[in-house]
Amino acid sequence: QVQLVESGGGLVQPGGSLRLSCAASGSIFSINFMGWYRQAPGKQRELVAAFTSGGSTDYADSVKGRFTISRDNAKNTVYLQMNSLKPEDTAVYYCNAYVRTFGTNSVAGDFWGQGTQVTVSS
Repeated sequence: QVQLVESGGGLVQPGGSLRLSCAASGSIFSINFMGWYRQAPGKQRELVAAFTSGGSTDYADSVKGRFTISRDNAKNTVYLQMNSLKPEDTAVYYCNAYVRTFGTNSVAGDFWGQGTQVTVSS
């Protein structure tokens, strides 16, 4: 019903930049939350940045001032601009959205992308 497709991950040197994209498609009636999580090996998945249901942005303390989340509502797409990357930013980055679908069998729930690897290393 709903698909989230991420792109933009890769290998970058410390201090470098990457831009992630996440496009949502399918029977989307509304999106109340859309953001990025990450999971490093051996660690729990954590929120990186997101647009909340109220329209404000939320960032993990570890990325404030370095990462910027933005969106294109017309395209149901959210972006994550990551600057001044550090080795500790290495993780699989996942897009997440809370979506309500169209139709008489409308459902609402969390949807996840497949993840994109970000590796920060010299």
